[in-house]
Amino acid sequence: MSEITKTGIQYTAWASVKNDALKGIKGIAFDIDDTFSTEGLISPEAFAALWKLKRAGFALVPITGRPAGWCDHFARFWPIDAIVGENGAFTFYMQDGIRKRLDTPGGDPARAAKIAKLRATLENEFHAVRFASDQAYRENDLAVDFCEDVPAWTRDEVDRLVDVCHREGAHAKVSSIHVNTWYGDFDKRKGFDAWLAAGMPGLGRKFPESFGIPVTSDPPTALAQWIFAGDSPNDEPMFAYFPHSVGVANLANFIDRLKSPPKYLTAKPSGAGFVEMAEKLLKTR
Repeated sequence: MSEITKTGIQYTAWASVKNDALKGIKGIAFDIDDTFSTEGLISPEAFAALWKLKRAGFALVPITGRPAGWCDHFARFWPIDAIVGENGAFTFYMQDGIRKRLDTPGGDPARAAKIAKLRATLENEFHAVRFASDQAYRENDLAVDFCEDVPAWTRDEVDRLVDVCHREGAHAKVSSIHVNTWYGDFDKRKGFDAWLAAGMPGLGRKFPESFGIPVTSDPPTALAQWIFAGDSPNDEPMFAYFPHSVGVANLANFIDRLKSPPKYLTAKPSGAGFVEMAEKLLKTR
């Protein structure tokens, strides 16, 4: 059943989607913060849902703005096949017990100097600016904290910071907790695309039961077998790209910013919304 937000954006309630419409789904790509996690924690229910999906044979690929240092841990210890990190800059995956790396084309070799200059500019123009506590573990971007470990900024303040980043020639995307800004021609969509084009490395290495997705060089054929779940504006390239996309309920906080909203919306927010999504997908098995 289709519903319309106050701003005229149309979506379908996840609960109303028929199981038959989802039987072709073999892989799940998903954001982490406030999609899989809830207020900074991963609930027992959400992590159990991840394991259930994996044991049911779904391929699992988080696509996150979190840093390389965190993604190394996730790739090694979570029940996933690969992880796209720093908003599409790279993919980490395991192969024969070794963590491997795939860099997304379009990286800027001068990014370190440019980011250092941008950081100084932001510190000069925003005296209250604080960079994310995970900044030390990042390789490709600068993350400005606007509510994770600092008092929440207003929407106007966040928008002004994004404008300054754009003025300085950088990309900038708003997540539920950070503004991520970087130099280079990549985003979440391009990162996932690069992984598909490389033959989905890591798929089935840790979990042979997720090897049911045929490798194809045709993106529409590949994407028809995937669903994406997210919660914020930096997920918009994925909502636009995947024929099946889900927003968890807290996306309502940002949905009026989106030109390309998700096809479906869960009734529950954050990790509970992830569980809601997982339960329906598991019924298709």
